[in-house]
Amino acid sequence: MSASTGSGCVFDLPAKQREIEELEARSADPEFWNDGAGAQRVMRRLGALRNQVETWTELHQQAADLRELIDLAEADDDLRDEIAAEAKRVLRGVEELELNLLLSGPYDDHDAIMAIHAGTGGVDAQDWAEMLMRMYLRWASNRGFQTQVLDVTEGEEAGIKSATIEIRGPYAYGYAKGEAGTHRLVRLSPFDQAHRRHTAFALVEVLPQVEDNTEVVIREDEIRIDTYRSSGAGGQHVNKTDSAVRITHLPTGIVVTCQNERSQIQNRETAMKILRARLTELAIRKREEEQAKLKGEHVAVGWGNRIRSYVLQPYTMVTDHRTEYSTSNVQAVLEGEIDPFIEAYLHQQVGAADEQ
Repeated sequence: MSASTGSGCVFDLPAKQREIEELEARSADPEFWNDGAGAQRVMRRLGALRNQVETWTELHQQAADLRELIDLAEADDDLRDEIAAEAKRVLRGVEELELNLLLSGPYDDHDAIMAIHAGTGGVDAQDWAEMLMRMYLRWASNRGFQTQVLDVTEGEEAGIKSATIEIRGPYAYGYAKGEAGTHRLVRLSPFDQAHRRHTAFALVEVLPQVEDNTEVVIREDEIRIDTYRSSGAGGQHVNKTDSAVRITHLPTGIVVTCQNERSQIQNRETAMKILRARLTELAIRKREEEQAKLKGEHVAVGWGNRIRSYVLQPYTMVTDHRTEYSTSNVQAVLEGEIDPFIEAYLHQQVGAADEQ
């Protein structure tokens, strides 16, 4: 039994059930866990498939129950409100499953690491970076994801210069990846005594979290590890020991730091996790650039990729420049209600792929 969703995604139930059986058989092999990273990938895929099939089965039963209610409603007008409410629940469930099916990239089912950097705009940009960090933490919490702030560099006057967040949960990277790019804020600055309108920018990077023994290999002779004294919040202990870690990947020049933990060992482990994610993202970007070059397209990255504007003055509007989706409820967006933007982006990506 298979079905097609509104966006054209096909849910092939027999194929998914066969894959579940194959993965379960592999996981039962006594030597399955000899390759820890490979086993984790298999178990992640198995969990995702089981969740999809379970969701589909529940939706199928809910749809059948809804049909029975509709038949009964012909003789009972009081059931109409119940039918409308049940129809909304089923429709939302179908939309969630559809989004899940859209996340088919090689790392979409992985956890994510998000880095936020203040850009031009002085203290307003640092305040904006902190506002974005709060927005994403609330969004992740609303979706049931777990989060951990891995590293924060405080601003001198307000806000933050940068922050790195780990987001853990099913398809965390798949959902968050579309948030990568430059975010622009326009408002009356609370830091300007004349209350003039200011524009601030912040860059968001979204990286897939990967395990050891993947295609990303980090050799000891290709990295330089420096330790230094932490700064910022954390008590007297933070400033008295060389617990902060800076790792430089010599072939690429990528530098990562971590100073949030009191233990140098913990900071090193976290920094290596971030470095592995950055190298994976670099590999993904190179593949995308190569594909775009073959098609004669240009891929904007980093600060050159402005994806969204948040205007608080002289009017209120949040606009995504890729999908043109917008809302005037800026406060709700800043409180973490960004799923409509994410969904619009995912649907756009599927549409673009279908046209190729």
